[in-house]
Amino acid sequence: MVNFQVREIILARGHPNITAKHKTTFEITKDPYVTLRGDCIIAVSASKAAYDLSWEFKQLVKNEDTIVIFRLEVESFTWTVRGYGSEKMTLTDVRSMVFRKSQYVCPRTVMVKADASACNVPREILPLLKNPDVVIRITLEALRQ
Repeated sequence: MVNFQVREIILARGHPNITAKHKTTFEITKDPYVTLRGDCIIAVSASKAAYDLSWEFKQLVKNEDTIVIFRLEVESFTWTVRGYGSEKMTLTDVRSMVFRKSQYVCPRTVMVKADASACNVPREILPLLKNPDVVIRITLEALRQ
């Protein structure tokens, strides 16, 4: 049974330089562009960064028992990643959010112990993530009993 649940909705866009190859993280950014070196970035022009998340979401995710769910929807495709919060999170970065397989935390970190990274994005979604005209809908959920 879930006692606490907070949901955030983020809208973003694709970019031709998105490669989604990083093996340990994925990132969404408010920046309108990505270079080919940014192989963890899966969406640009995001409507929110870590700093912009609600107070309620931030309080809930600052706990290692909180389950964090990331859901990316683009056209008819959905990709879901599950991970956890951490009491070390500050969620103060004004440009981006990072989701990590590791337990490393910095101001951009929104999820640790993620069960997937950029390289796990289904390859059939990648052409859509490269299209700047496509709207990407991201739902973040923080759940705790």
